[in-house]
Amino acid sequence: QVQLAESGGGLVQAGGSLRISCETSGPTYNNYAMGWFRQAPGKDREFVAAIRWSTGNLQYKDSVKGRFTISRDKAKNTMYLQMNNLKPEDTAVYYCAAGFGIIISAMSSINQYDYWGQGTQVTVSS
Repeated sequence: QVQLAESGGGLVQAGGSLRISCETSGPTYNNYAMGWFRQAPGKDREFVAAIRWSTGNLQYKDSVKGRFTISRDKAKNTMYLQMNNLKPEDTAVYYCAAGFGIIISAMSSINQYDYWGQGTQVTVSS
């Protein structure tokens, strides 16, 4: 059984930076992938970034490329999302997600993920 524990988030001014973390427990074999999704009020949950645990393959939502960086520390079983040059439209609840058997081309698909964190609020003021 996989459990995900998120930390970080908070309030920041536009142009600022934040880092959120997600610690995973349980196995990480069989094409284990982790991702970040976000959900703004009144909107659907959307893909932000994902990483294949074993190989480090990455994917990003186009609007965050060059501003956000996803990474993982295998020794700490932790995934990170470094968010720079934040914009008000980045305001959302950010969710950590994980799943097994996810092929690289499907890492951005929300339906591929079976395990979810509780979410952490990121608020960017203008």
